[in-house]
Amino acid sequence: MTSVDIALFGATGFTGALTAEYLGTHLPPGGTWAIAGRNQAKLEQVADRVESLGGVRPEIVSADIGNADSMSALARSTRVLVTTVGPYVQHGEPAVKAAAEAGIAYVDLTGEPEFVDRMWLKYHALAEETGARLVHACGFDSIPYDLGVLYAVEQLPEDVPVDVKGYIRAGGTASGGTYHSAVGAFSRIRQAAATAAERRKREPRPAGRTVRGGDGKPGRGAGGKGWALPLPTIDPQIVLRSARSLDRYGPAFTYSHFAQFKKLPMMVVTVAGAAVLVAGAQLKPTRSLLLKLRDQGAGPDEAKRAASWFSLRLVAEGGGRTVTTEVRGGDPGYTETAKMLSESALCLAFDDVPKVAGQTTTAVAMGSALIDRLQAAGITFRTL
Repeated sequence: MTSVDIALFGATGFTGALTAEYLGTHLPPGGTWAIAGRNQAKLEQVADRVESLGGVRPEIVSADIGNADSMSALARSTRVLVTTVGPYVQHGEPAVKAAAEAGIAYVDLTGEPEFVDRMWLKYHALAEETGARLVHACGFDSIPYDLGVLYAVEQLPEDVPVDVKGYIRAGGTASGGTYHSAVGAFSRIRQAAATAAERRKREPRPAGRTVRGGDGKPGRGAGGKGWALPLPTIDPQIVLRSARSLDRYGPAFTYSHFAQFKKLPMMVVTVAGAAVLVAGAQLKPTRSLLLKLRDQGAGPDEAKRAASWFSLRLVAEGGGRTVTTEVRGGDPGYTETAKMLSESALCLAFDDVPKVAGQTTTAVAMGSALIDRLQAAGITFRTL
């Protein structure tokens, strides 16, 4: 294949196809791109769809996670490698390895902490050597939180202790891929904990500064409205990694992360449902039944996506000031996730961004440049 600015691996899946449509119709003049995967016929269909929407038709490339040479060739022929092939703990490593070895930028949609920790342990040092930028969690996990906190912190005085609390509300359907990844993560709690512990042992902490997660407890939501439940997702981990890398977050930084509910019974039902999933994921027979409930490649139709939304409220305190900011957008599971992933790739390919290397975050690798892109694309970042 010829060299291109952006290559999308996994374009034939539901979210991958939406990402292809967005990239193809938002590529800047003169920009080049490709879609890659195993099924030539399905890739042709995606390319036809992009072209029918008035977008730039991509080059089509054969690549397979089971063929290391094909993944290496794909990475060497692009400046930014985008992958939507998950669950990432099962299928994600070949793309990360190829990108780290090639010294290019890499972005994905993972919300799987174990995968991110494993990739740091295996490829962070190599990526620092080659100049590769490995940016995980470039969708609804974890851009609203990572960039939202950066946006909030920048409204506060510099060089002061900062405390931020995030409250997320959303209306929509989680993607089939997200559901499968969640069930897989629940089944690997012990392995994930061991991997996280190994990373903590090896990863340096900032000198002269403290960064920690808040002691989140269930209680009232933002502004004393509704109810808030601590949310142990990858998002606070990403926020804290950005805070450790950026002095702008102050000498002492704390972040607490919550799901917000209008009514207490909704919160109770959510906790009960999560408990059932966690318990069921521990045994292979029940795990298989849970996975059969949702098709990994399926998603809601356009009308359902159009009615979906998310709203993240961030209450940031520092230097005697309290700032409340909001990040708001449409369908989190698909439409906005494809947009965020695509804009991340476009930002890395075409914008003036910080010169960083290794496994990093959206706030560190792209920061305000990506916030500006997302605002222009219709995702709201504002101070209330």
